[in-house]
Amino acid sequence: MEVSRACSLYSEEGLGVTALSTLYGGMLLSSIVPPPLLIQRLGCKGTILLSMCGYVAFSVGNFFASWYTLIPTSILLGLGAAPLWSAQCTYLTILGNTHAEKAGKRGKDVVNQYFGTFFLIFQSSGVWGNLISSLVFGQTPSQETLPEEQLESCGASDCLMATTTTNSTQGPSQQLVYTLLGIYTGSGVLAVLMIAAFLEPIRDVQQQSGGEKKSPPFWSTLLSTFKLYRDKRLCLLILLPLYSGLQQGFLSSEYTRSYVTCALGIQFVGYVMICFSAADALCSVLYGKVSQYTGRVALYVLGAVTQLSCVIALLLWRPRADQLAVFFVFSGLWGVADAVWQTQNNALYGVLFEKSKEAAFANYRLWEALGFVIAFGYSTFLCVHVKLYILLGVLSLTMAAYGIVECVESKNATRPCDPGQANPAEDKEAETKT
Repeated sequence: MEVSRACSLYSEEGLGVTALSTLYGGMLLSSIVPPPLLIQRLGCKGTILLSMCGYVAFSVGNFFASWYTLIPTSILLGLGAAPLWSAQCTYLTILGNTHAEKAGKRGKDVVNQYFGTFFLIFQSSGVWGNLISSLVFGQTPSQETLPEEQLESCGASDCLMATTTTNSTQGPSQQLVYTLLGIYTGSGVLAVLMIAAFLEPIRDVQQQSGGEKKSPPFWSTLLSTFKLYRDKRLCLLILLPLYSGLQQGFLSSEYTRSYVTCALGIQFVGYVMICFSAADALCSVLYGKVSQYTGRVALYVLGAVTQLSCVIALLLWRPRADQLAVFFVFSGLWGVADAVWQTQNNALYGVLFEKSKEAAFANYRLWEALGFVIAFGYSTFLCVHVKLYILLGVLSLTMAAYGIVECVESKNATRPCDPGQANPAEDKEAETKT
């Protein structure tokens, strides 16, 4: 939330965009090597604590916003983001499998529920964050609505020309900026203290599951992120996190700028994003519960069809100020689809690569960060309709590759075995419980 606000608050001389690009560049680099190493050396709890300090540092850097503060703190945040997500996902996967073993349930079902609950809480932060920023910045008076002829350049027709007039607001006062930053920084510090005080160390959980394993050699851990590409399933699944980053980048930049801000004004961006976050949060916990009945394939089909419909509609729709409800419908439907990518992608990686969780989630964050980098990279020189066509193409390829993986998994689960040979389905089930 604060990261996206920095991009709009510090747009002069490209500081905000540069900080955002630096952040995701750092995240891209940190996805390659550090997560497995940090998790092995510090444990999941230690990695989470260390990584969260990068977020707090970025908050503090915004108080003294300049090239000398935002760029270094953006690098710190980016370097901490991938280890943080990898450690969180590893922690949830181990806890889910441990609970499943004790309760006599299937590991993948419990892991799905854990990720659903996690993303309910995570996405709800978007509701509160956008509500706080909207209430704080809502005290700034807005300009008048754009004339009818200028609305023609909004939506898919927007080619982001520098001379195009947009519907925006007067910049917030420094006092309001400091108020918002103070809330964000205080929340970050409180989160670090709560994790330090209440989160159970993951090593204790591993011991409860059957003892702590011998640590692998340093260089084996260092190269584990790349070694996992020997698994053809991972090579096919890299499009899932890549598309996740692309579609999130489109919503947070193109939709909010070329649709909401252009037609309604920047004062509505926070409220539209609240609708997205609320739908995302509610659907996350819902998918976590219903996945054990519907299976993950049905949810992936739901997410793909929903987002495919939204992209086609955004290509055809011409936003107008008197269509207020439509802006919220699109953001809500986008949240319905995004909840599929967030919960099912992480659960899928945790189940398929349970024995290499740290490396698998590091790869996931690597490709998701690349998706963000690409989305923000071409944001300033491609027309919106071109970006929508890119989303259509990548989504189609993503679902095709995912379908191949599911077919392979289905054949492995049902393939008859020779006498004395282990059953792949039984091996798969046993693997999810280890």
